[in-house]
Amino acid sequence: MFPATERFCAECGMPLLPVEEASRESEARRWARKIDPAYAEGRLVRVAFANNQAEAELIQGLLLEEGIPSMLRRSGGFDVPDFLAAGPRDVLAPESGAAAARDLLQAADLSELAAGTGPQGDPPRLTLVIAVLAGGFATAVLAWLLLGA
Repeated sequence: MFPATERFCAECGMPLLPVEEASRESEARRWARKIDPAYAEGRLVRVAFANNQAEAELIQGLLLEEGIPSMLRRSGGFDVPDFLAAGPRDVLAPESGAAAARDLLQAADLSELAAGTGPQGDPPRLTLVIAVLAGGFATAVLAWLLLGA
């Protein structure tokens, strides 16, 4: 136990809270105290892909337990406003923690997610582009057959 006059831990430098304040500590503050400052530097880079919000939050929780901060973002081209929790997500982490995040996910046997690819191994954007082009080609052939006949 630390004296009430101490504001920071002498060993690790973390801020100390009085017992009465610690019991009222917010969820966001508890999460912020878990972050390792060494992993919080640099721009955000994609470290994992998740199929939905729940899976993304699981990955985010795993990273946070190791001190790696992360942020979730909807994957490009998959906006589903009627179902806010649906659709794939990108998990982003600062550059300084990206390698550690990928290693952690690979060790947790989530290597497919750490590779940043979809379940079939194709990047999600490429799959979407291929589907749109194939649909456009099929529509053009159908229109050509109907109008040319």
